[in-house]
Amino acid sequence: MEFRRTDSQSHPNYHFAFNIPNNRFDEVKAWIKDKVVFQTEDGEGEVYFSHIKARSFYFKDPSGNLAEFIARETSPASAERFSIESVLNIGEVNLTAAEVVSTGRKLQRFGIPVRDHSPLREDGFHFMGDYNDGAFLLLGPNGRRWIFSDQHAEFHPLSVIVNGTIRIEADGKGGIDIRRSQPS
Repeated sequence: MEFRRTDSQSHPNYHFAFNIPNNRFDEVKAWIKDKVVFQTEDGEGEVYFSHIKARSFYFKDPSGNLAEFIARETSPASAERFSIESVLNIGEVNLTAAEVVSTGRKLQRFGIPVRDHSPLREDGFHFMGDYNDGAFLLLGPNGRRWIFSDQHAEFHPLSVIVNGTIRIEADGKGGIDIRRSQPS
């Protein structure tokens, strides 16, 4: 994951999550507690998502992005003490679109399914990706509030490469371009 400084007068914010070993959740919270301020929702500092069998906690990074560490029961365990090198992969990245349904259909044509095969809706929030991979694009409309935050999804430039072959470009105005890219 790479963030680039822009000359824009806007203050972009994004949501992203990192998958961590399934047996290191409490250790990760202890490791990071002096480095960040935990976000809360209804007085709680973490959440268990029963439908995906995962525990998460949220915090803001120094640029104001909403970051998350998520321990999915399907993620591998680790015998090693946690360090930043223990992060398994990027588990989620938000993708805010002006046309949610057509963007979701484009993603599907490129082989990126809607998790749980739920129907696409313009006002919906959709996890796009394979459940077994544990990596998702969070497709939704402008203005949607992020849980554990007072932030709302906004249009900002974004570039994501999925599996080394699918390039997704958000133009910062709600438009999304999806195309095959040359493997690097």
